[in-house]
Amino acid sequence: MRFCLILLAVLMVQSAYARKLEPAAPADDNYVLVFSDEFNGRSGTQPDTTKWVRCQRGPSTWNRWISSSDKVVYIKNGTLVCRAIPNKKELADTAKMLTGAVETLGKFAFQYGKVEVRMKTNLKQGNFPAVWLKPVPGNNDKLYGEMDVVEMFGYLNKSHHTTHTHQTHILKKAETKQFTADVDVRKWHVYGMEWKRDRIVYTVDGKVVGIYRKSNNAEELADGQWTFDRPFYLRLNQSVGDGSFPRFTPLLNQKYETRFDWIRVYKER
Repeated sequence: MRFCLILLAVLMVQSAYARKLEPAAPADDNYVLVFSDEFNGRSGTQPDTTKWVRCQRGPSTWNRWISSSDKVVYIKNGTLVCRAIPNKKELADTAKMLTGAVETLGKFAFQYGKVEVRMKTNLKQGNFPAVWLKPVPGNNDKLYGEMDVVEMFGYLNKSHHTTHTHQTHILKKAETKQFTADVDVRKWHVYGMEWKRDRIVYTVDGKVVGIYRKSNNAEELADGQWTFDRPFYLRLNQSVGDGSFPRFTPLLNQKYETRFDWIRVYKER
């Protein structure tokens, strides 16, 4: 009997793994899958280099401590793991922590479509993971644009979904449009974004949590209220806050971890 139970458990795990190999079809038949990663590589390996590159360190809060270390980005049990860990070994590096991030820059980009990602993260002071889109470098580099499919801030059991435009981020002529949802971020959830020609729709587990719309006002459009008619690429990262408010202050001796089960992008037929 014990052998039968063990065999049954193994078969159930194998079955679940097999189902994950084939991305689920979108609920809307008008969409077709154009990019996906189920992160089914061998545990301990790096993510698929035909799809992802490691992000580079920079001056912003999210990338100030980015590292190329294999300890902060790797595949484990069919998930992508991104971490922020105390810097105890890379003594020549002045970063207080080492953080992990990947992106599809130079590998994949799209214009309009649907993004869905299944993920979970820590509930801890200073936590700052995100799934977001940035425009491919090109002729419109002076126009700022950013779509945050989902972010988490510190120990709040909330997901945040934000649209940053040239008008809000550079000119500061309007308030940043951010939506939130009460959700246990420690558990698996599917966060989504549907990007149309005239609106951006944010979802959690298939339920709409906010809609950002393109303005009909010519003056607002001239200020960059809508800067999303160009290709964007994907970025996944685990970072820590900068201490600008209490729950955003990182615990430098702690480890932070976000796991991504899969990510899928669909375009309209």
